[in-house]
Formats: sequence, structure tokens, C-alpha cells
Amino acid sequence: MTDLSWAQVSARRLQRHGLSAPASSGPDPAPDAERVADVVSAMCGAHAQVASAAELSVGLRVPGATRGLVRQALWRDRTLVKTRGPRGTVHLLAAADLPMWTGALTALPAPSWEQSRDLLTPEQTGQVLAAIADALAEAELTTAELTEEIVARTGPWAGERVMEAFQDNWPRWVAAMTAATRGGVICFGPNRGRATTYTSPARWLPGFTPMSGPAALADLVRRYLYAYGPATPAQFAQWLSTPVRWTTSLFDSLDLTEVTVEGTRAWVAVDDTDFPDDRPSGLRLLPYFDAYAVGCHPRERLFPGAAAERALARGQAGNYPVLLVDGAVAGVWHQRRSGRTIQVTVESLRALDSGRRRELEQEVERLGQILEATPSLTVGTVAVGPHA
Repeated sequence: MTDLSWAQVSARRLQRHGLSAPASSGPDPAPDAERVADVVSAMCGAHAQVASAAELSVGLRVPGATRGLVRQALWRDRTLVKTRGPRGTVHLLAAADLPMWTGALTALPAPSWEQSRDLLTPEQTGQVLAAIADALAEAELTTAELTEEIVARTGPWAGERVMEAFQDNWPRWVAAMTAATRGGVICFGPNRGRATTYTSPARWLPGFTPMSGPAALADLVRRYLYAYGPATPAQFAQWLSTPVRWTTSLFDSLDLTEVTVEGTRAWVAVDDTDFPDDRPSGLRLLPYFDAYAVGCHPRERLFPGAAAERALARGQAGNYPVLLVDGAVAGVWHQRRSGRTIQVTVESLRALDSGRRRELEQEVERLGQILEATPSLTVGTVAVGPHA
């Protein structure tokens, strides 16, 4: 059995996430929407609850990219789609991967928090899904507009405000939203002012059909292991928010190769066993809920020592933007935007020599290019809390 060092694992993950190359100081290449989609596919989606964080997360991995290019890929070229992905959270996914994602997500065990079983009968759920598909076939609708269309196609019961959420009551039909997003019936459209809109992903992918569940799950495991492996069923379960027993059975059903990472058992895809001998290197600034910080395990390796106390929130990754040095978290950072300027404060948990300081300055400059603003850097204490 192959025994790997943490350095080998970290170096491979950095390479596959497009994070091993330093910030570019020369002329930028001209990336396109296909390159953006390839990067999002390789990282198994970019968390997009905060749009600017998603744009930065993707832009850091595509030399020369800006937030404008990410938006172009999403809303004009449609090589990306905004929908709910792993853990039911909002993600940017590669549009070409949507058949795999919808097939896999539909095949997952029903989440414990899902309310549809209490608020909708199976027959009503089917009616709502059919109404959503019909209403969004050629339209981009706000929640209020979609509610009107669904009620008109089903009946007043669908609009009853009985679903408790965020100190409010939502219409009954919203209880079918999980099934609608997992099945590829609905995705996000471009905002209309401050209002969220929804549309059909079939408008992005004519002829779109979800993959069969078993094939889609097998593909998703391989893609996850490509980006985050070696990994265990428990780590995959945490990433996907599924029961560990279920993911263990899924791993057992697939053709995977067992390795050890400094003595701890983990798995990779059977045809993906090459690891670099180089040590992880470089300095990067990762935004809120960046895929690398959220998906890589074990946590104690990625967030060593004081980093766990400073950059994790009750063990959860992603609540703080992090300073990554040689593949491990070495601090936190925060940005404050005012018009066309961005003030970046970086709190490092280790001393930065002159070389590291230059890397940091280059990374901040790159951050400004991606977010299309003029940045300034302060090295000091980050005074704001998580999600600030």
C-alpha cells in the first residue's frame, strides 16, 4: 500500500485547484468562459452565497480573469450555472456538469431538515415541480412572480404561507425547492435589481437530462477524489452533507485504491495514484467559503495550531477568508470596498520575511485586478468577526 506524506497530498491539491502558481506579474493571458468553466469543474463547484467571494475564488485560479469574465461565463456564455450544489448551498457549477450533478443530488438520501414531507404530499410535490418547469421554460421570474404562476397552475394551497423560515412564513410550494433544484427543474437567473430571479437550466443546456443516479454518484466521487483526495468516506460525507454509513457503502461499491497518508487510511480513484515529490509552496488569499479551505481534510493539517483557533468557527471552515502559505492556513484577512478602491487587511500568524511580503503584495494586486478595483494593503489585526 502506498504511503504518502502530507506534503505530497497538499502539493497535489494545490496543483489541481490552480493555486500552486504564484500571482502573475507579467502580461496577462486572455482567458475565456470555457477556461472559467473548466476551473469550476475541477474544483467541484464554487460556493456562491456571496457573489463577490465566488468571483474571487474562481478568478484566483484563472490567470488574467476578472469578475467580469466570471459574470460573462454565467449570464452570457452560460458555461456556468448558479444553483444549489453540495450541502444544499448556492454554488456556481460548470453547465456541462449539470447532468452529473442533478443525477447525483437526486440520488442522495433525503436530508433530515427537508420539510416537504410534512407540508406536501408526493402528489402535490409532483404538481409543483411540473408547474415550476412550465412557468420557467422561457422566463426569469422573481419569487413572487413564480408563486403566482405556480398557484395559477396548481391551486391556492400552493401559495399558503405555512413554511416557517427566517422569522417569516414562505408559501407551501417552497417546500419542494430542494427537489426542484436537485432534479434540475430550477436554477438561479440574473438578479433583477435586488430581487432574485429563477429560471430553467434547460435554457442553458437544450436537451438537458439528468444522469442515472448510480452513474452520476460514481462520477461525483471520482471528481471529488481528483480535487480533494486522498479522502475518506467520512470526509466525503461532510462535504456532501450525507450520512457516513451511506457514503461508506458508496465507496465500497466503487473501484477505488486505498492509500495511507502518514499512516492514516484514505482513498483515491483507481487510475489516479500519481503524486508530486515537490513540497507545497506559495502564498494565496482565499475568500469566504473557498472550495480548497472547505473541502480539504484533515482539518488539523490544513489549519495547524493557532490557525484552527483563529480561522475556524466551531470547527467549520469558510467563515473567514484565509491566508494560505505553502498549502496550510497561516492567517486571516478582510477586505473593505469603497467605490473603486479595496482596503485589504491581512493578519498573519507567522512572521513574513521580505520574500513573503512581496508575494503578499503581488497577491493583493491580483485580487484588485479580479475585483476590478485599486487595492491597498495593511498587515495587522483583523478586527471583524466571521461573515463580516
